[in-house]
Formats: sequence, C-alpha cells, structure tokens
Amino acid sequence: MKPLRTLKYKNGDEQPAIGLGTWKSGKGEVTKAVEIALNNGYKHIDCAATYGNENEVGEAFEKVFGEGKIKRKDVWITSKLWNDSHKKEDVIPALKQTLKDLKLDYLDLYLMHWPVAFKKGVGFPESDDEYYSLEEVPIIETWEAMVEAKKQGLVKHIGVSNFSTKKLKDLISKTDEKPEALQVELHPYLHQNELLEFCSKNGINVTAYSPLGSGDRAESMKAEDEPSLLENPTIIKIAKKHGASAGQILINWAVQRGTAVIPKSTNEGRIKENLASSGFQLDKEDLAEIDQLDEHFRYVTGEFFVTKGNSYSNIYDE
Repeated sequence: MKPLRTLKYKNGDEQPAIGLGTWKSGKGEVTKAVEIALNNGYKHIDCAATYGNENEVGEAFEKVFGEGKIKRKDVWITSKLWNDSHKKEDVIPALKQTLKDLKLDYLDLYLMHWPVAFKKGVGFPESDDEYYSLEEVPIIETWEAMVEAKKQGLVKHIGVSNFSTKKLKDLISKTDEKPEALQVELHPYLHQNELLEFCSKNGINVTAYSPLGSGDRAESMKAEDEPSLLENPTIIKIAKKHGASAGQILINWAVQRGTAVIPKSTNEGRIKENLASSGFQLDKEDLAEIDQLDEHFRYVTGEFFVTKGNSYSNIYDE
C-alpha cells in the first residue's frame, strides 16, 4: 500500500489525510471501530467531548497502545472543546477530562468545536439563558486558554472548527498564536473554495467533516428532501469508472484538494475501504464534473443553536 498523504505543520509534525471520525458512533461500537481502524493502518482518529464516547474510544487506545505494536507517537489524535467550557478557567479542566477519558497524556490537535458559548454544564441549551453571548465570553478569551494548554504541553497543536473566514480573520487579528487547523463541513455539494484559499494563504490546515453527507445523523438535524451524496449520479458514474465505491470517490476528492478527511464508520469492511480511498487518482474530467455539483448546501446548518433571544442566528456569516 502506498504511503498515505499527510498535512504538514510548521514544527514538522504530519497529520495523516484520512482519519476515522467518531461522531454518532455508539458506545457499544466505537471501541471496536477504533481498534479495527488502528490495526488496519489508520494513523488519525478524530474525537470530541460532546460525542459522549471518549471513554470508549480511550479503551481502544489503552488496549492497542498497550499491546505495543502501534505506538502512541505514531497516531494523530484530535479532540474538541465543548461549548460549555469557553470561559478561560474552564478550558484546561475540560481538556484534562478529555485526556483522562481518552487515557492519553497529550493530544496532537485540540479544536474549539463551535464559535458558540454555553453556560457551564449545559450539554445543549433549551433556552436563551443557557447561552453566553460572544460579548460575555469572547472567542479570544477561550483561545488564550487554549494557547496556555499548548504551552503546558497538554496539546501539540490548536485550532478551531466551524469558523467562517470572517471569524478566522477576527481571531488572527487579536493573537500572535494563530490557529494551525480548521475543521469544517466540506463535500462536493459544499466546496467552500474561498475559505480553503484563505486557510492556504495563512498556513491553516483544513479537515473536512461529513464528507459522505452524514446520512446517519439525527432526524431532527435533517432537512426535508436533502440531497444524497452517495446516491448522486455523477459520483456513481465516476466510481464505476475507477472501480471504486461512491464513498471512496468522495474521500479521494477531499484528499486531492489538500484537506484531511474523517469519514465515520463502525463497519469493518467500510473502515478498511475508506482508508484505501487514495489508491487512485481522479483526473481533470472527474474533477470538472464534481465542480459542477457545488450548490453551497450544508448538512450541518448550525440552526440548532438559534433561539429567539440569542445572537447565533448566522453562525457561518453568510
């Protein structure tokens, strides 16, 4: 198998382009999925506190790293700060809880999950008074605590998730330690070329989430008649041409754009198939056809943060 592509960081660290996502992976399944992934060549696992399964992911890390064949230093592990821990005094304790759950001494990458702040202990707000506004808890306050976590050696790299170009520019203008990474929704229905260009110019590595269309997320998060990526006729046609699956085309496209990508699966066959996605090259014709699919469609709209009285109605600044 040819070596996997990586995204390089200023200090020489490399983030493997294809990782295993763990959002929506059930507690009973995720330990096994992470074990399967690591034992079949994955070197990148993406986690988050709010996924509610970091303890189970940690069991897989403990087992696999304990066996000794795969070393901790050879696997890139990302996690994310949840919205209820944005106050400066809450950031490092939240990170330490994630490290405890994942049974790790450090993370390779720690991301601010959303540019949204909740009151402490709120999993998901049900009313306005469970939110802080970004005036009450500014992004820069949270960011400075993440910078401190990096200084303490708890994380090697820090970044953000679900940030627009506008929010990135604003943060960069206020800090000497700019984000090293951005994780956002990206797929053929949502190319976000301008955002990618901005990140490229500013040395920010990008990871694509929901690359396959996130069809297994909660019904409450779905729009009526939303388009399917895996059933898109153009994607299926290109897949047949390359003797690949539709999922492999979507993952390959993300990697060829220079992003990392984190498809989630708990199915052994699919986990292996996803990692093998970069075993061929999409040609100019394929890329031109996929270019035509961009309709700026989001599966994860962010509208679940909007309540009548809060200030989160246009989270992506569009």
